[in-house]
Amino acid sequence: MITDAYIARQPIVDGGHKLMAYELLFRHSSQAESAHIESDVDAGLIVIANTLCNMGTEWLLKGKLAFINMDTSMLMSDFSTLLPTEKVVIEVLETVEASPEVLARIDQLRQAGYRIALDDYHYRPETEPLLPLAHFVKLDVLAHAPADLARMAKAVRKYPVKLVAEKVETPEQFRHCRDLGFDYFQGYYFARPENLVAKIINPGHATVIQLLDKVRQNADIKDLEALFKKDVALTFKLLRYINSAGFGLSCEVQSIRHAVSILGWQPLYRWLTLLLATAGDSPTSPALSRTAITRGRLCELLGKHILNKADQDNLFIVGVFSLLPAFLEMPMDQVLERLVISENLADALMDRSGLYGPFLSLVEAVESGDEGQLENLTTSLMLTPAQVSEAHLQALAWVEQLGLD
Repeated sequence: MITDAYIARQPIVDGGHKLMAYELLFRHSSQAESAHIESDVDAGLIVIANTLCNMGTEWLLKGKLAFINMDTSMLMSDFSTLLPTEKVVIEVLETVEASPEVLARIDQLRQAGYRIALDDYHYRPETEPLLPLAHFVKLDVLAHAPADLARMAKAVRKYPVKLVAEKVETPEQFRHCRDLGFDYFQGYYFARPENLVAKIINPGHATVIQLLDKVRQNADIKDLEALFKKDVALTFKLLRYINSAGFGLSCEVQSIRHAVSILGWQPLYRWLTLLLATAGDSPTSPALSRTAITRGRLCELLGKHILNKADQDNLFIVGVFSLLPAFLEMPMDQVLERLVISENLADALMDRSGLYGPFLSLVEAVESGDEGQLENLTTSLMLTPAQVSEAHLQALAWVEQLGLD
């Protein structure tokens, strides 16, 4: 039901040791000190999925840039463009050949707003065409003698790039690189990669495949919304992605319909493909999903008597997300650190306050059979016992029709 996502991040700092960015690195376990990579493509997909869907850019980056390694296949794929342009530096691996196709693709990514870094760069005639496209050039301190490093830094400086010294391990290496005019620094002298772990909930493969098919057919947004409502993990990942990935939104997206309409069909298709490619074998527990989705639907139905459609959509999210601590095995305050949601939603989830809190409390009273709470909350929301009972039956029937088991 629940699996772990792993990623390592290593700081990149300026000459005053001020944090500028993190390089995000693939890890296969929480104890791994290096990456055991069987496929650069798979490793790249997992880093992107963990950044966007499983950990979230806000929690992972704390407002800093992310350098993410890409080989040729990842550069050429649509997955690279799922990443937020203002938060990500695409780091072109040293194995990437500067073919006309690759150069055109890097230029396309640059024009789209991505910053480009060249990893472990070696100044040679065949690699020089990459330099006009780069914003950052990383030179491996350990791979070059001090005099060679100085010559290479001088040659690269002909282009308007920022120089990054990587694998800096001693104070002497740091001072040498700083004297050569390097702008940023990375290596064990500053910090070893920090391994991060997050509990993740996996979407059901069948639902993802159905959604992919619906998107291919340009289905009505109502059909897509109905499928998202069947899967807690998908709803959670979608709203976290669109709220934290840097879409330049002036307000938080709180409903599935709103998220899908903003994202658009082609980006949604790419995002779903990424989920399908990286999801684990164990989908979320059907029993827990059923409870969460029933909560969401009952909250939504109770809101029909008092609130507008947008608030009813938000109530569905409140009901579903109220069980995220059970899914992710962490307290609600830690869950909310990984979400970008409105104050009304956060208040309801944290302490059952605000506009939506009383509805969630009422639903929990229905579940527990607490007659006193039921009566008090029903009255305070200006509902009748008959309305609450009818909404409960409708919610149960609706979830039964979804066939979650």
